[in-house]
Amino acid sequence: MARNPRDREEKDSEFVDKLVHINRVAKVVKGGRRFGFAALVVVGDQKGRVGFGHGKAREVPEAIRKATDAAKRNLIKVPLREGRTLHHDVKGRHGAGKVLLRAAPPGTGIIAGGPMRAVFETLGVQDVVAKSQGSSNPYNMVRATFDALKAEDSPRGVAARRGKKVSDIVARRRDGAGDNQLQADV
Repeated sequence: MARNPRDREEKDSEFVDKLVHINRVAKVVKGGRRFGFAALVVVGDQKGRVGFGHGKAREVPEAIRKATDAAKRNLIKVPLREGRTLHHDVKGRHGAGKVLLRAAPPGTGIIAGGPMRAVFETLGVQDVVAKSQGSSNPYNMVRATFDALKAEDSPRGVAARRGKKVSDIVARRRDGAGDNQLQADV
């Protein structure tokens, strides 16, 4: 079966990619330095799928292309509440990079630092509060964010695992949130 190149373009066009970081590295050789570039790219469809990739090459555009291809190969699916925020608060870690991601009410926006913001924008999250602790290295921050997003679970998934109804899980969450609100008012 022959593939139409236009089909591939349409498939690729559903993804939004963001360049997070470019690193210039030098190799010292006889006669001077040879420069290379490393790129970190985040790719997502803004509907709950996101991935990141790392590419290295002698030229910047080639490094970005390699990173984008790697990101498209490593996509993960993240369940979103109402398509705009996370279902629950979650922590992630990679190396010395630690992140805390919190669900937020409508209208909050994306409150997050650079590399994490790129992940949320490509993921399609509109309301989230995130805090980065420890390493500010973009590679570790992105990997820690992905570690946290992999731990994200929907009420439907929790209900299926526990053999309960989704309404039981969501009702319990509402009851718990009400108790915290009463304690805050006192």
